[in-house]
Amino acid sequence: MFRPLITVASLSLLAQALPYGHSQLHAQAPDSVQHSAWDVPWEGRPRDPYVAPAGDRIWFVGQAGNYVAYFTPADGQFKRIEIDAGTNPHTVVVDKQGNAWYAGNRNGMIGRIDGQTMAIKRFQMPTEAARDPHTIDFDAAGNLWFSLQNSNMMGRLTQSTGKIDLIDMPTPRSRPYGVIVAPNGDVWFDLFGTNKIGRIDPKTMAVKEFVLPNERSRPRRIARTSDGGIWYTDYSRGYLGRLDPNTGAVKEFELPGKAGSLPYAMTVDEQDRLWVVETGVRPNRLVGFDPKSERFFGHTDLGENRTNAVRHMVYDPKTRSIWYGSDLGQIGRAVVPRTLPIMQD
Repeated sequence: MFRPLITVASLSLLAQALPYGHSQLHAQAPDSVQHSAWDVPWEGRPRDPYVAPAGDRIWFVGQAGNYVAYFTPADGQFKRIEIDAGTNPHTVVVDKQGNAWYAGNRNGMIGRIDGQTMAIKRFQMPTEAARDPHTIDFDAAGNLWFSLQNSNMMGRLTQSTGKIDLIDMPTPRSRPYGVIVAPNGDVWFDLFGTNKIGRIDPKTMAVKEFVLPNERSRPRRIARTSDGGIWYTDYSRGYLGRLDPNTGAVKEFELPGKAGSLPYAMTVDEQDRLWVVETGVRPNRLVGFDPKSERFFGHTDLGENRTNAVRHMVYDPKTRSIWYGSDLGQIGRAVVPRTLPIMQD
């Protein structure tokens, strides 16, 4: 049984919330986020966790270690599933039946692990040009939409037939990265190689690009709030941004760590609060943001004072938990508060 490496209340909420772009975290109220982390028993960059529908398993991949695994929070145990050599999986997601789907980032395939038998079914890309499936999200029908960063494509795998459709990006070397599917079926994704956000109409498969106002912007992860706003982390400039999908208007807000923050992983909770990890800060720092008041409200230090790189996070509303993997070789959890402190100007 593996014990938590860290179990601390470590989000320092601000007694007075910070406006966008504030460079320092001032007087702090008592801690209110519970943070825990567990050492993964195998090497190889554990990353991109996903909570199974029953909530009993936290699936993740070991990209450099070439494995798919899951963690059971109830007893602290890990289980590893062996996959094909040279897969180097990037992301795993779990369908309603409890089956785990992973992206073969080095062998051009999508794999499905049966949640009961652990048997693997493989879906090979239809062309060698589609070599690096990256990040995955489901649509309402259970089909998988995924990015192929260096192949400069987006893809869709239809579960009922196993058919894979590929879509070339209009802009060369635009590097599709983070992916989300909106309730209306539109597929949104970061174009990390340029200053654009992409959208696919699932009916026509047409791609529309939204140009961000700063040429230096490099959006990496993406999220959606209940008002339809599309949020992105601007990795190169240290900003959190919001794109209005109807007008294309953009609002940007400088993170507390400014240009050195290197914002990477991002998720959103049921109250539409954004949670972003500043990977340029040592140790990595989880920063909270409230779109209603347009203010940052605190931070949580994650791990040790060395290279960590939290690359992706997922939020579980049943337990109010953010799950992440890190380059420190850990699976971590941050349980966020139900309410924020009263914010005053």
